Amino acid sequence: MVEVAFVDNAGVVRVKAVPLDRLPAVAATGVGASPCFETFGADDIGDVGRYLGGPDGDLRLVPDVRRLVPLAAVPGWAWAPADKFTQDGARFVACQRAFAARQVDAAHRVGLRLAMAFEHEWVLGADSDEFVPALHGPAYGQIRLEQVAGYASDLVAALRAQGLTVEQFHPEYASAQLELSVAPNDPVSAADDALLVRHTIRSVSHGHGRRASFAPSVDGVGVGSGAHLHFSVHDADGPAFHGGDGPLGMRPPGQAFLAGVLRELPALVAIGAGHPASFLRLRPSRWAGAWRCWGHETREAALRMITGVAGTEAQSANAELKCVDATANPYLLVGAVIAAGLAGVDADLRLPAPITGDPAALSEADRVPPLPATAAEAADALESSTVLAGALGPELHDAIITVRRGEHRRRADLGDADLAAATRWLW
Repeated sequence: MVEVAFVDNAGVVRVKAVPLDRLPAVAATGVGASPCFETFGADDIGDVGRYLGGPDGDLRLVPDVRRLVPLAAVPGWAWAPADKFTQDGARFVACQRAFAARQVDAAHRVGLRLAMAFEHEWVLGADSDEFVPALHGPAYGQIRLEQVAGYASDLVAALRAQGLTVEQFHPEYASAQLELSVAPNDPVSAADDALLVRHTIRSVSHGHGRRASFAPSVDGVGVGSGAHLHFSVHDADGPAFHGGDGPLGMRPPGQAFLAGVLRELPALVAIGAGHPASFLRLRPSRWAGAWRCWGHETREAALRMITGVAGTEAQSANAELKCVDATANPYLLVGAVIAAGLAGVDADLRLPAPITGDPAALSEADRVPPLPATAAEAADALESSTVLAGALGPELHDAIITVRRGEHRRRADLGDADLAAATRWLW
């Protein structure tokens, strides 16, 4: 069997599956799927936007067979990401993977190339609807690692068998939390990689009698799980985050790109962490990046600049977007970050002074603005962003806002614990 997978605007991966012998036909003409999913929330409730939603119409999901891979942890199955087309063969106007590809092309037209990678944080629980931690011990501790050593070995082996390069694995801070990083890739492939990594983690977890959650919070208290996006920018002269006389050695296109992302951070929250559950995590003094600021190796800033070990800066300098989680459609996120950065390059923006320490501890005079604190605030920021509205196009822009506002409306009366319980197994 072959999974043909796409991600909706609520960050939920949806699939159709076909027998392997049908793959040639499906690769040519696709498999049917309703466009109603464009305005589905993570709770499987659909709203109707100005352009999309409702019972009408049909799409074709066409697998990208260049990314077809047998699933090492699910014998007898393979997986491929899908692009969306209309019945007449045209690209669907709201195809999220096509949006990411368009932004990559736009970057190429101005001489820029990007490399990206997602960090993956998840919580490992018992195979139960309740959250029962599957491991215990100090954060980052060897005691935790001992309890998941066999699980980790099987996971890394499965990922490597699927062509992914694992760079790091470790126990994290929150209860039963783990983290894994893979090597950077081009932006569309980095989003593909994110889907494949999470699918593999969930599958290996099931095989070990456990359950993995990528939700922003599984219990509504304490530190949650993010899905930080790392990115670097390059032009004909080399890495744009190194070799210049700008802040931390940035060259002009690198500084302008980062400034463009910084300017659009409130709107990017709606795409990268716009579900109500995201705001159980996106809080000050939790290293979640709840502030609209940037800094050098500053983990409270939404944009963290990483210059790397002395002597390796040309290869390792990158920026980390911290205020995002696994409720994001990764194609939307990589595309929106590129669009924001390109707008900064076009406007020749400059960065403000970096922050140090915890912004919550700054004096009132030095305080930096917080990012949106609710899904409704984030949706409003996205609605008012002319940069992202122009890049996304009216149909996709409106569909994302419709989804985020619908999710906010249906979850607004839930307390933190109930919200976490209702969403802990959705991603």
